[in-house]
Amino acid sequence: MSPTGNLNPKGTKCLAIDLGAGSGRLVSGQVRDGRWILTEEARFRTPAKIDANGGYQCWDTDEILRELGKQLGRILARGELASLGVDSWGVDYVLLDEELREVGAPVCYRDKRTAGVMERLAQRIPRKEIYRRTGIQFLTFNTLYQLAACVEQEPDWINAAAHFLMIPDYLHFKLCGVLSNEYTNATTTQMCGLNGEWDPVLMDAIGLRRSLMRKPIPAGTILGGGTGAASGVQVIAPATHDTGSAVAGTPLESPDEAYISSGTWSLMGIESKFPIASAEALQMNFTNEGGLEGRFRVLKNIMGMWPIQRICEEHQVSDLAALVTEAGEARAWRSVIDVNDPEFLNPDSMTESVRAYCRESGQPVPESPAELARCVYDSLALSYRKVKEELEALRDRKLRTIRIVGGGCQNRLLNQLCADACGLPVIAGPVEASALGNLSAQMMALGAIGSLDEARTLIRASLEMQEFRPSSSVPNRAIECFEELLAGKQMKESHARN
Repeated sequence: MSPTGNLNPKGTKCLAIDLGAGSGRLVSGQVRDGRWILTEEARFRTPAKIDANGGYQCWDTDEILRELGKQLGRILARGELASLGVDSWGVDYVLLDEELREVGAPVCYRDKRTAGVMERLAQRIPRKEIYRRTGIQFLTFNTLYQLAACVEQEPDWINAAAHFLMIPDYLHFKLCGVLSNEYTNATTTQMCGLNGEWDPVLMDAIGLRRSLMRKPIPAGTILGGGTGAASGVQVIAPATHDTGSAVAGTPLESPDEAYISSGTWSLMGIESKFPIASAEALQMNFTNEGGLEGRFRVLKNIMGMWPIQRICEEHQVSDLAALVTEAGEARAWRSVIDVNDPEFLNPDSMTESVRAYCRESGQPVPESPAELARCVYDSLALSYRKVKEELEALRDRKLRTIRIVGGGCQNRLLNQLCADACGLPVIAGPVEASALGNLSAQMMALGAIGSLDEARTLIRASLEMQEFRPSSSVPNRAIECFEELLAGKQMKESHARN
């Protein structure tokens, strides 16, 4: 493996395999006349399944590989690619045995197996110590708690395992035969220290063998020549966490800009050359994930479009644009929820969970799909406002702009609500930020782009973006109601920890 390449950068064409928890895309890209030329080569729904043995909610990695093999064969038949690389959601993993066969099942982070695990682990090693070591926010589905649950519930899997790979690491292995742990995704586990190394104390705390992990490699590492469906193509590890790629693909110009990577999740934060892992950051539950060129993503996970996706499924809504239009016409700030409440992570019915939450908090109950969507969008905007205020407190400096990227940046209603709630201009775009970040890392590894700053300058020159300015204010009653909901949850969590 090498961090640099010697291929001729002229005409270099790369392929980003960008997997989201909802869908996967293959996007090819090359630079012509100082501009990115992108082509969406394929799109497919990310396959999931229920494990026949344990009943776990899992990813169908075999089907993902079949889909990738089919699409790669078609793409490569049309012309040469210099390289390819995979990014995906974080925290989930695959275990392999000594013969490099899958062990157990690739369980999805939305599975309920981690219930109570975070609280039990905190009795062995204090939250304050975990945060000091990793700087990662506490989420019940972090890999640390998934592996702790695996040790408790499926010890045979752990005993048989010889290798631990995050989802993109596993796909890279299947595409080129190289075992690796890429840095940006490793940081999402809450097991990688702020020094970029796996933390032995945390591994010991959950009873995990240290030999399972490999030393994390930096984003932009050339893994090797592809095999099978990827034959003849260099396989390069980009920032394999999709948010890491999305932030790399966000054309930030100033340290006073925040970003929101908007998709199934909304990841909101700033880019920093150093971690912010203070006691205040712990109290606010900020994370310090790794980024391209060793930069840190100081951010918070906010439940993004997941509730909307579920509401659409439950009401058979196929025209999302029409729903957004109807939500924009619905009464504003009528009811709000804490979108990050565990109740909304994976309920049997998102519709009934939202209604019950509003009913129990003494608010009007949204009935129609448009009213439900408006409740979610208003609540997301207030969540962005809260994180914006916390970021300003952490850095002791005001923000000037918010950039929204990813699929969610096409939602004009939410973009305007964000501008209104945060009192800042919002710049929407690019939609393909994660693919652009992935492609940029590959181009940097091949010598076709010199640096992340150069990559962002190229993105700004290539794509049109839209600006939204604050046009109205949020009623005080909505802000006060939202703050009361957050305070109530914090009190419950504090009592649970004590």
